[in-house]
Amino acid sequence: MQTDLPRDLTRPVRVGSLVIGGGAPVAVQSMTSTPTEDAPATIAQVRALAEAGCDLVRVSVPTRSALAGFAEVCAASPVPIVADIHFDYRLAIDALAAGAAKLRINPGNIGSWKRVDAVIDAAGAAGAAIRIGVNAGSLEDDIACRDDLTQSEKLVASCLRFVEHFEARGFTDIVLSAKTHSVPMTLETGRALASELPHIPLHLGVTEAGTLRQGTVKGAVALGILLSEGIGDTVRVSLTADPLQEVPVAWDILSSLGIRRRGPEIVSCPTCARCQVDLIDIANRISAQLEHVDAPISVAVMGCVVNGPGEAADADIGVACGKGQAALFRRGEIIGKVAERDIVEALMREVHSYVRS
Repeated sequence: MQTDLPRDLTRPVRVGSLVIGGGAPVAVQSMTSTPTEDAPATIAQVRALAEAGCDLVRVSVPTRSALAGFAEVCAASPVPIVADIHFDYRLAIDALAAGAAKLRINPGNIGSWKRVDAVIDAAGAAGAAIRIGVNAGSLEDDIACRDDLTQSEKLVASCLRFVEHFEARGFTDIVLSAKTHSVPMTLETGRALASELPHIPLHLGVTEAGTLRQGTVKGAVALGILLSEGIGDTVRVSLTADPLQEVPVAWDILSSLGIRRRGPEIVSCPTCARCQVDLIDIANRISAQLEHVDAPISVAVMGCVVNGPGEAADADIGVACGKGQAALFRRGEIIGKVAERDIVEALMREVHSYVRS
């Protein structure tokens, strides 16, 4: 049934075997950090990202020397590959010939309209999509210098200009992003774009978000708020870290909102003086073992009698701990009691049994 959520109103855009927009599941993506010229290393990272849950992966093509490796990556990848292009429009055209399912270009630094048009025409001929990626730090000069616009309004103005131009040329396989390092500006811009261009799928992200902790917080706040409002069709959590650390954060954001689940959700309480087991150790050991489980199962690890039995009973599998022991729950029913030393083994045995059933 049609709803009024912006995500359901966006135009579906095909990227290889993947669909972005049109109410399709919100796609998770990341970007390789290996030299693209080193095809084996980049292929290995792409495969690791796909295994971790990436639906598509972006790969930089900074120079002509990267094209041969990029072609090998496209041929070997289990997911669609996006070519990340800046400055040289000819690299975008050659990346399409090498197998890119989608381009990410920043029209603010790609050059003249003639060059932009050459990229549009090549993508149309190849059946590839284009992400128009506008960044706060690389706006067109005539927009960047305007004192009558806020930074968010400048981002939106740039997006409107390029979407109008692309569509006037008959190219509609467009995904749009407008990125900044500011969470409030990301929210303002995302909401404005969803209002001004409700038919264009949006790629969400906070650029230059920072290292693992700060970047995770900024990404979770900005993406979580917009996604909860129905805004956003694909996401990347940008971290100054191994890109494999971006993917679980993105999935945790989607899972916490009930938008999309991959893998287990662990529900564990904070410790307090009532807890009579080593809950932190137990929860960490269970969490580590759950990383190898792909099923969207809810697992509760509760430390005391205040909230424990109720929360554990609400999960697919759970334990509610007492003094040196725990009650083991399966879908609300107590199925046994185990000593503290056996909690992890007993709970994981039930998890695997539940997944197989």
